[in-house]
Amino acid sequence: MSTYVVFFGGYRASLTDTGLWKSSAEKQRGDVKFDAFPYPGHADSSDTGAVNGFTKQFDGVIKKIDESGADTLFIVGHSSGCAIANELNSRMKGDHSHITLVDLDGFAPSADQIKKSSVQAWCAEGAGGKGQSLHWAQGKKKFIAASATTVWSLHFSLVNTAATDAITKHNYGSKGYAGCIANLCWLPKKE
Repeated sequence: MSTYVVFFGGYRASLTDTGLWKSSAEKQRGDVKFDAFPYPGHADSSDTGAVNGFTKQFDGVIKKIDESGADTLFIVGHSSGCAIANELNSRMKGDHSHITLVDLDGFAPSADQIKKSSVQAWCAEGAGGKGQSLHWAQGKKKFIAASATTVWSLHFSLVNTAATDAITKHNYGSKGYAGCIANLCWLPKKE
């Protein structure tokens, strides 16, 4: 049984950022195939901006998914990247029973975007209830961060378990993926 993960970084996530995430994820789970995509550089952080910015790439990602032949597919988005993940899921043809849509502290999917996929909507909270992530109220599953307690550090703890309170609204572009240890809390444990 094979598993394929397609990950979409949030607003301003660069190719370097998503490459760090992918490399860490592959080291942790050699039994899973990962692909990671940066946020469209010219797009704003809105859901419409994210989807419109990625529009020309959807067909290529769907082709990669189809060619993977994976039995299980996880479509994962972080922050504004959730809008891209949600839209990709809605564009997938056929049976969705093998697809899990994972939204990490970002835009929730509409009923049309869910289709028949399983959905995981995650938020983060600091250990001992210290702080909540940016979109905490929308999360259905909670990740407890070890080293983060502020809104922005908790927001990034969902993609990077090495996130600390050094991450702020003003520096997340350079610090969000620093020392990245990919957070794979949503991926079932290896059997």
